[in-house]
Amino acid sequence: MSKLITPKNYKVFLDLKQTEQAIKLVKDAFEHNLSGELRLRRVTAPLFVLKGTGINDDLNGSENKVAFKIKDMENQEAEVVNSLAKWKRLALADYDIAEGYGVYTDMNAIRPDEELDNLHSLYVDQWDWEQAISKDKRNIEYLKKTVKKIYEVLKRIEFQVFEYYPEIKPLLPEEITFIHTEELLKLYPNLSPAERETEFVKKHKAVFVIGIGGEMANGKKHDGRAPDYDDWSTPTLNGFKGLNGDILLWHPVLEMSFEISSMGIRVCKEALERQLKIENAEDRKELYFHKRLLNDELPLSIGGGIGQSRLCMFFLRKAHIGEIQSAIWPVDMIKKCEENGIVLV
Repeated sequence: MSKLITPKNYKVFLDLKQTEQAIKLVKDAFEHNLSGELRLRRVTAPLFVLKGTGINDDLNGSENKVAFKIKDMENQEAEVVNSLAKWKRLALADYDIAEGYGVYTDMNAIRPDEELDNLHSLYVDQWDWEQAISKDKRNIEYLKKTVKKIYEVLKRIEFQVFEYYPEIKPLLPEEITFIHTEELLKLYPNLSPAERETEFVKKHKAVFVIGIGGEMANGKKHDGRAPDYDDWSTPTLNGFKGLNGDILLWHPVLEMSFEISSMGIRVCKEALERQLKIENAEDRKELYFHKRLLNDELPLSIGGGIGQSRLCMFFLRKAHIGEIQSAIWPVDMIKKCEENGIVLV
């Protein structure tokens, strides 16, 4: 509850019925445009995977997973996915997707350890996408090119929402700004990573922060990343490391930095071995996913996740993710939201 933000004089542009219609508009339009822009084919994805295969996403490595035993499979344990970061790369191989093309899917997850607030729910929904690339595309230039394509889709959808709902004015700048976590550290050495993002995104409105997961010059991480999907350790420009990052937008209602996507060029065999060693996780080499990658059975790729409810929350100018998705919230949070004009679904 201490993290709940209740904007003063909060104005709801759309009622419940209009909001449901607008959610479908945003989701349908974004999915169609993203698919065309990145040349992605829709595929069906699992809600759960077998434990011990290395396929599930470990996120920061400390979150609990929702798990259950399968009676008809000798009580083997399955886990609800945290994301499909590694599963998608397997799909590229299994569907024999050509370089320059990829897959996308709807990902639904349950994250019981989330701290519930305006942005975080127990239920996570996102578009997970992955594109097969050639070795010469494993660089910062191609990462930025892909981010720019996604950003063009964001601007397109913002305009479409404005066409249907003229009261919701477009706010995104013409271009997205790129900055590395090391540069953020130099700009704001006395601030926390979250505070650095807030200051920079407040100024530029749309930002891609590069290099998340590895140690910076101060010996600390900007934020955590699992060692076995994003490449955060490969040296790039000016001695900086990292081929991954986050897309951050300035949320005008909450007046804060608002992450809508985590993405990056994925680990090659060398980067996987290096990052597993850095994180003292070399035992993962014996898992199914990691064995296939180390045996050169998986294509090089770039990919990410884009929050569905978060995207709708931004475009429809909502103050709480519970205005977009139906989930479970603490009673006192529901009451405080009601008192401040925030109607949770």
